[in-house]
Amino acid sequence: MFKVNEDYLKLPGSYLFSDIAKKVAAYQAANPDKSIIRLGIGDVTQPLAPAIIKRLHEAVDEMADAKTFKGYAPDLGYEFLRKAIVKNDYEKRGAEVYIDEVFVSDGAKSDSGNIQEIFDRNCRIAVCDPVYPVYVDTNVMAGRTGTYDAETGLWSDVIYMPCTEENNFAPEIPKETPDIIYLCFPNNPTGATITKSMLQDWVDYANKVKAVIIYDAAYEAYISEDDVPHSIYECEGARTCAIEIRSFSKNAGFTGTRLGFTVVPKDLKSSDGVSLNALWARRHGTKFNGAPYIIQAAGEAVYSDEGKAQTKEQIAYYMNNAKYIYNGLKEAGYTVSGGVNAPYIWLKTPDGMKSWDFFDYLLDKAQVVGTPGSGFGPSGEGYFRLTAFGSYENTVAAIERIKAI
Repeated sequence: MFKVNEDYLKLPGSYLFSDIAKKVAAYQAANPDKSIIRLGIGDVTQPLAPAIIKRLHEAVDEMADAKTFKGYAPDLGYEFLRKAIVKNDYEKRGAEVYIDEVFVSDGAKSDSGNIQEIFDRNCRIAVCDPVYPVYVDTNVMAGRTGTYDAETGLWSDVIYMPCTEENNFAPEIPKETPDIIYLCFPNNPTGATITKSMLQDWVDYANKVKAVIIYDAAYEAYISEDDVPHSIYECEGARTCAIEIRSFSKNAGFTGTRLGFTVVPKDLKSSDGVSLNALWARRHGTKFNGAPYIIQAAGEAVYSDEGKAQTKEQIAYYMNNAKYIYNGLKEAGYTVSGGVNAPYIWLKTPDGMKSWDFFDYLLDKAQVVGTPGSGFGPSGEGYFRLTAFGSYENTVAAIERIKAI
């Protein structure tokens, strides 16, 4: 009789956003006359930019012609897209990245969940707390996290780096030494950022202790402050200690078309000299058949002059929403942060209310959906995340509803 992977059985409950969806569906079924405003999941609402749509149509037409038809994509992705990525995301910022270090994929979520496969089962991970749940859950699946304490919400073999109001929601160098360090800036869920000098400290530390940083830069396009780095490769020495994950979902609205990439420098090697670039290439070639040609063609259009201008307008639209949420909640007496370099607002629940209790309260009294902070980790208890990815009209309506309760 077959058996299942017991590591999967260690996962507590279901995925955070699945729990939210079930709760909202149950409320809607019981209250069909109520209009719900969803500011929970980080899904974009603006349509794809015209330059991207135009290139999509052109690419589809190419697929109808035998001379320009494309089948499986190259393992690393099409060279035209990887060249555009290197030129626009790295060269212009003085970061040393080469096209054979860029691996095109179907999104940052997949890459952040899959990258842990190339590391030894006994590697110790360090994560920010609160944290994007995928980082921890996929390491649970790999048997790398030990046992779970339901009372504290902590895994025995995970090194947690609390990100609290006291440290401006930025992690501090852990006392225990990790092998893999997960950093996400601008941060999901808190919206916090760190300066270039602070990120340089992490790079120096990782090189000193021979750890690898998995750097999630999915929200870099929302950075507005000058001293906040867009890439970890802006820091000296990052090529020997860091992997960077990027997404087209938030900067260009590809949540429904799926496109992302991961950078693994050739200089990055394990303690016994194994190239992580070669290892990831082997994994990529074996388990992934490539993002579709039409999607990669659309991705290249993001870097066109028209694409840059149009996606910049969309980012400004969402950040205007973020500003409205931030100011509206402040006026209503809430303690809030984020919303400056990221499309997320992180608020403290009123009167010490538990995160899930506040979720239920907001849904019942205002029909507004957000995300309970405790779903991101123990240090998220007592906090709540709202996203700026809704329409402006819904954003305004949601804040007015919250003010009214």
